Amino acid sequence: GKRGTNTFIISEAKGLKVGDVVELQLFNKEGENADIIKALYNNAAVKPGSHHWKFPTLPIVRQQVEIVKISNNKVTIKTPLLLEIKTNYQAQLVEWKHLSEVGIEHLSFTFPNTPRVAHHVEQGYNAIFLTRIYNSWVRDVVIHNAESGILTEEIANVTIEDIVTDGDNIAHYTVAMGGVHNVLVKNLKVYNNAVHPLSFNTFSSKDVYQNCEIFTNPNLDQHAGANHQNLFDNIKVHFTPKADNSYPLFLAGGADYWRPSHGAFTTFWNIDVDVIGKFDSSKTILLNGMDDGPFARIIGVHGNQNLKIEYGPDVYIEFLNKTISTTPSLYDYQLKKRLE
Repeated sequence: GKRGTNTFIISEAKGLKVGDVVELQLFNKEGENADIIKALYNNAAVKPGSHHWKFPTLPIVRQQVEIVKISNNKVTIKTPLLLEIKTNYQAQLVEWKHLSEVGIEHLSFTFPNTPRVAHHVEQGYNAIFLTRIYNSWVRDVVIHNAESGILTEEIANVTIEDIVTDGDNIAHYTVAMGGVHNVLVKNLKVYNNAVHPLSFNTFSSKDVYQNCEIFTNPNLDQHAGANHQNLFDNIKVHFTPKADNSYPLFLAGGADYWRPSHGAFTTFWNIDVDVIGKFDSSKTILLNGMDDGPFARIIGVHGNQNLKIEYGPDVYIEFLNKTISTTPSLYDYQLKKRLE
């Protein structure tokens, strides 16, 4: 199959039928210099961590896809392929057990004030954990003092919208995306202090944070683990810069064995930066924090101060210090094109 198309050829169609939602899995069976690693990072001059090749039975790219047509050995799916499928990837379609049309809405969670122990040693005050759901949603939820507001894993085609997280405790995540595909987080307001306020985590692909706002210590986290082709769309952040007039807006978490921080073609679109507090307003504000994420697209970063950006290899930057007023949301623009 070719990247960006909706069709591919399979060796055997037995057991498949139109309407099935299955998982397409791509593997690295070739080791450290595998073609699939080169494809993920677009041949960038980065050093992938060992988890990219140490587990050949672990699918390194996954898409949950709906089959819309089967013609002999040609399968058509509803959404485009993230990467070209080569025979040496030993790709496969597998049964994906899941629930559909699950909705959680109109409620709030309140957790007690608790002292922070350490990173990854939280006590478990997490509001919602979504796993193995499709065509589902969470909306209109307020979460107070959570260590993680909404966690996700193995979900697809899910919308999470109109979420508020606040409180005095330091959170790990607010609404995190981990191992998910085609997930939209929309209208998230983050008032509390979180280590990773917005986070594309391991194996996340083609996901979107849209119309979100971070009021406390923002960063746009990409957490390594072969996450790729994700979008930060029309995001607003508020922060006070460091003494040298810099701020690590693109600071990324994740373990070295899963780096780089992200794959090729992550996109930042129309990011609104509100610089507050005490700082030298006569000097340009430097946005940095990302050293290893390749081929990012950073379009329309602007704010109330003059800004400059330092980012990883092969970055493309356009409309710096300019608002994209005609098309504030790339997601909405692309949605309109699809519906046409």
